[in-house]
Amino acid sequence: MSATFPWLSLIIGLPLAGALLCACIRHLAAAQWCAVSITVLELAATLKVLSLFHVEDGDQFQLVEKHAYLPGLNIDYLIGIDGISVQFLPLSALLTMGAVVAGWNTANRLPHFHLALLLALEGVTMGVFTALDTVLFFSFWELTLPLIFFLISLWGIGPERRGAAMKYTMFMLFGSVPLLFGIVILAVNHATVVGGRIPQDLAFSMPVLLETPLQEHWQTLVFVLLLTGFAVKAPLVPLHTWLPTVAMEGPAPVTALLVGLKLGAYGIIRLAMPLAPFAAVQYSWLLGILGAITLIYGALIALQQTNLRRLLAYAGISHVGLIIIGIASLNIHGIQGTLLQLFNFVLSAASLMLIAGFIQHRLGSTEAIHLGGLAKVMPRLTAFYFLFMLASIGIPGTNGFPAELLLIVGALTAHPSLGITALAGAVLGSAYTLNYSRRAFFGPVTHPAVGQIQDLRPRELAVLSIPAVLVLIFGFFPDGLVKTGAAATEAWLDRLLEQPIKESRESDRGCHWPAVHG
Repeated sequence: MSATFPWLSLIIGLPLAGALLCACIRHLAAAQWCAVSITVLELAATLKVLSLFHVEDGDQFQLVEKHAYLPGLNIDYLIGIDGISVQFLPLSALLTMGAVVAGWNTANRLPHFHLALLLALEGVTMGVFTALDTVLFFSFWELTLPLIFFLISLWGIGPERRGAAMKYTMFMLFGSVPLLFGIVILAVNHATVVGGRIPQDLAFSMPVLLETPLQEHWQTLVFVLLLTGFAVKAPLVPLHTWLPTVAMEGPAPVTALLVGLKLGAYGIIRLAMPLAPFAAVQYSWLLGILGAITLIYGALIALQQTNLRRLLAYAGISHVGLIIIGIASLNIHGIQGTLLQLFNFVLSAASLMLIAGFIQHRLGSTEAIHLGGLAKVMPRLTAFYFLFMLASIGIPGTNGFPAELLLIVGALTAHPSLGITALAGAVLGSAYTLNYSRRAFFGPVTHPAVGQIQDLRPRELAVLSIPAVLVLIFGFFPDGLVKTGAAATEAWLDRLLEQPIKESRESDRGCHWPAVHG
């Protein structure tokens, strides 16, 4: 469905244009208000896109825009949305708006550059969610690296911030190599299948690649390459070590973006699984094992943490494991729970990281030993903290409950061991969050600095109020989100479980979960 007005190009280009504008404005206050205005306009534009989206046709790419970029290689500026990607656009805009407002006074040097980088990162992220050309997707994916590198190295809060920025960049570059190889193999395979020539008949269009047959051995290679590239960004164990480092050394708004927007998990859903469906089903057991290891490992390490920022980093890693279990379940409940949990990340996990940043900015630490009694002196912050914390562990009435419920049901349906692992992860998640909360927020005030701390300021209150309201709305009424992605998730599963794959499953080729997919 082609677009009559380039709405998707607008939501990509608006933040990029705003970044240039903020960099050119001399007065800081004017640049700050300009950045906030751009994020508000961006949020409005994404909501407009959401209103134009036809839910009943959610399995089709809509608002498609196509322009030739490198005609000789068949590389196009091709963007569009479906029921999976459309939900992430307003969430990304909302989170970026919160990050800009939360970092209002934290960037003490080069503040104009800081605002410009945040807006540029928003535009590039929108490109990742809307790109339908694999080279275009890879280009937007890579453009996030220099932006995040400078945001961490220049405005990080730890003494090793430059090392953390370099570590993040090296990990991402390591993941980019297999990702690029996978994209090239898919393009060459298309030219081979159609009996064409290289480079004239290469194909990078995702709709075209989805219809191009790929032999079994090539599917295995492509799946492994794409999964490796996205596993680094997700992150999955053992490729996770960059996230705790960045959480401790980087600025809280940037860390909130990394924790909230799980681009790696999105890449697995968008590219790795549907472009290599036979291999994805054949090795879903391996994907489930990786998810289970990540879930339990992250939770056990989080149990030992005394610093809120590091705890949230390992909690995020653990939750990624749960998401991977949902993907590996290969049933409608698991996939719907996965999308809801990704939605939950933006609202609860990112908001908790912003709260950690507010505490860090006031006290210079988020170590439990330096806190204690926060509930007495910061009642508003405490109320928001507990709401988002309860959402993160899936308490009924919050948006985390339907997400975890669907994930656990999907995991149990696929294989009992997956379901038991998911349940164990939920129990451990409650243990590490409640344990830290008791130590940091309750008890007597033992440090003079805590007794003099200021509660949430009006702008901080505004930043947390919107996601708090959404946590409750989608906790009681999750059906709207489920319906938005229903057609797309069903089509996604149909592609993975189409007849050739079912036949190969019936012949017991390979090791995989039992064929109970709902």
